[in-house]
Amino acid sequence: MRYDIQQDIVKRLISDYAMKENGDWLQQGTCPSCGKKELFTRTESPWLVKCGRENKCGWEGHVKELYPDAFENFNQRFVATHENPTATADAYLRYARGIDPLRVKGWYRQGNFWHPNGNKGTATVRFDIDRSHDIYMERLIEEVTITEESGDQDCRKAHFNGSHRGLWWQPPGVMIEENDRVWLVEGCLDAIALNLNGEKAIATLSCVNYPETKLAEFKGKRINWVWALDNDKAGRRYIKRWAERSQKEGHTISAALIPQHDNRKTDWNDCHINQRLNTNDLDNYLYQGSLLIAKSPLDKALKIWQRKGRNGFCFDFDNRMYWFSLDIEKFTKAAEELRSSDEGLTEEQIKTHAAEQSGALTEIANCKPTFLYYQSNTITDESWYYCRVEFPHGGRTIKNTFTGGQVAAASEFKKRLLSIAPGGLFTGTSKQLDWLVKHHIHNIKVVDTIDFVGYSKEHHAYVFNDLAISQGKAYPINDEDFFEVGKLAVKSLNKGFQLQIGNHSEYKKDWPQLVYQAFGPKGLVAISFWLGSLFSEQIRAIHKSYPFLEIVGEPGAGKTTLVEFMWKLLGKADEEGFDPSKATAAAVSRKFSQVSNLPVVLIEADREEDTAKAKKFDWDELKTAYNGRASRARGMKNSGNETYEPPFRGAIVITQNAEVSASEAILQRITQLYFDKGRHSRESKSATDEMNVLPVKNLSYFLRQVTMAEARVMDFVATNTPIYEDHLLSLKDIHSVRIAKNHAQLMSLTDAMSEVLGLPDNQRDEVIDCIQDLAISRQRAIVADHPVVQQFWETYEYINNDEDEPVLNHSRNRELIAVNLNHFVRVANEFKQQIPLLTDLKKYLKTSKSRKFQSIKPVNSAIETRGESYSQPKTVKCWLFTKET
Repeated sequence: MRYDIQQDIVKRLISDYAMKENGDWLQQGTCPSCGKKELFTRTESPWLVKCGRENKCGWEGHVKELYPDAFENFNQRFVATHENPTATADAYLRYARGIDPLRVKGWYRQGNFWHPNGNKGTATVRFDIDRSHDIYMERLIEEVTITEESGDQDCRKAHFNGSHRGLWWQPPGVMIEENDRVWLVEGCLDAIALNLNGEKAIATLSCVNYPETKLAEFKGKRINWVWALDNDKAGRRYIKRWAERSQKEGHTISAALIPQHDNRKTDWNDCHINQRLNTNDLDNYLYQGSLLIAKSPLDKALKIWQRKGRNGFCFDFDNRMYWFSLDIEKFTKAAEELRSSDEGLTEEQIKTHAAEQSGALTEIANCKPTFLYYQSNTITDESWYYCRVEFPHGGRTIKNTFTGGQVAAASEFKKRLLSIAPGGLFTGTSKQLDWLVKHHIHNIKVVDTIDFVGYSKEHHAYVFNDLAISQGKAYPINDEDFFEVGKLAVKSLNKGFQLQIGNHSEYKKDWPQLVYQAFGPKGLVAISFWLGSLFSEQIRAIHKSYPFLEIVGEPGAGKTTLVEFMWKLLGKADEEGFDPSKATAAAVSRKFSQVSNLPVVLIEADREEDTAKAKKFDWDELKTAYNGRASRARGMKNSGNETYEPPFRGAIVITQNAEVSASEAILQRITQLYFDKGRHSRESKSATDEMNVLPVKNLSYFLRQVTMAEARVMDFVATNTPIYEDHLLSLKDIHSVRIAKNHAQLMSLTDAMSEVLGLPDNQRDEVIDCIQDLAISRQRAIVADHPVVQQFWETYEYINNDEDEPVLNHSRNRELIAVNLNHFVRVANEFKQQIPLLTDLKKYLKTSKSRKFQSIKPVNSAIETRGESYSQPKTVKCWLFTKET
């Protein structure tokens, strides 16, 4: 390992894992798997970091995976020159692949790769397959991302020139002779690795390429061809296929397979770097390969018995589970009979034949269950083993969970298997199940879980249904239903919130113009907030808050169309929101906690009913959500006194006809968009019609596009928000810091939206001006009474114009106003005044600001006792307000 790379890695290992230098070793590091201080590696060549607890943990990590950036930028750091034309390739082989270039001199050339749609060019390590016909394969020293015309991206690691079908790459100077053992591997670097460790090897260049042309040249030369392709699904399938084919063609064959560690594939070059190509290692790989190509269950069982010496064990064959048990008495008797015979058998052959005669083979499951990993929910103290169930003859694979109790008893395991896997039947005993579980879950992988969909700030990643995004990179869900994001393994347990994220090729990029055509700049303000909701956790981490959005207006103004369209941008069709007035408190709490960095839309919570059974949503419950704190707590289902208070991780959107009537604290947290029919036209109808029919697949790439631009968006938010906030506070019409901050965040998000979506500058400026007007309007709305309240006080002042002879004020206290609403309605009708509905008065009078609402209570009426006819005091139930100052 190069000195500067080695020094960098040593420093990082000491920093990240608290390792200590002790002569030639780094030791006492904290293992990321078991947490014990047993991590160690060599100081001079820290290629592999291992946990010393091999039996109880056995974690190991290659530094190329732990610190991939340490092995990058070869093109810049090792530039080829006229004197050394292979300098870049030499450095790549030496420092990234652990191969001494001097030992393989002449086996490769340095080339260059460039693609017109690639993000960069790179030097390559070129291997000639047939130079006379210009057929070669080259390994790209740095990965190149190629963007196709459809918009799809292909991360290219290798490049082929010419057709290599039926051919292989054979290292120059490596001669294949009669009685040789020759390994058939996929990659040229894998073949080099085996050759450097004393084994002859050639590269088939891909698992699907059967080198029939080359194999035919060696037919009849008694060469043992070892099929040693990669240990992945495709590799295993083609090892079995090509081994069978080549055997039928008269070749002598065997197979080799590198066992997977922690469900990760290891290739032959990795084994070379990790010094795992000695005689014992190769013998183990050949044993694993022999199990793969075993002809029958008994054949496989005998191979395991010969290797392990176990008298009872479970194994799989053709996706069925079997139990093999050996009767020692029968075995001993059969072996003695074979020894006394004159058949001339070796001791190994005697044992094999005796085992065949005395062994008992039983099918215990008509399918193959494989325990993949352990997952848990620490909040609810629940845990599961995630299991893959495969069926023979190509039946559909099932993946589901088993609890600890279900794997602890054969009867429970049988029930659960039948429940999740149609036709899956376990007929084994508890003893056999114990053996199966013990050997499958030992040192099982642990996958982190979250109980929501969206952004996990602990993992710095967006976790959706089948896609995760972290630091600008997308990670598809793997075959085991979790995401591998760098060093992390994570998945969401929430299956109820599904998003269908589209691809770039089907994305309709000009959709912002439809929104502008239909709703004008206010429509784009809603999009800015919607975009910002995808970063609400990060924004609250900087500014401690993220505002609410209120979309209100006339019926038929297009509010539902706009909200449903915005949901399509996130991959949900026919979605608007949920009505909190129709949901239980527990349901509302779960709705609020099931997403992160996604909007929670509350609809139609403006109830008009004024009956005892009418249920109204208390807007003050949202107050803590503004800062990302829990809005509700619930007790844990256990015998203790623990409570669960999930923080609010999303963004609040309120859409209804009437404006929110709440306390000033809530109103200050809201940015309001009011829509009416004033903009309706033939053009706007055409735009909304198209918005309604556009499918999710044409819009939902927006979610991926925006979240992958996280760094750019947050740079706009962090940089521009303070500037816009200062600007808004400098206006004479704005006094509230909170209102200025809320709208400044929207302005900075508009800048980010313009950058990411390509919004024209004139429209961006129009949206910024619109947000400024919204801030001013919001400030005025905060200090002004609701129109219903304003109309009430105007009527009150008209009727009750003489304080010495009050008509409506029942209060004897000169500092208070006491109004009985039924009396107010009767008197107003006598004065022929138009007044709001009594239900609206009761709804909005509590928000009165010009005369602050105090309470509702009985009052000794000053009106009812005036005059001789009212000599007895009369108590009236009144609404009390302080007088205007």
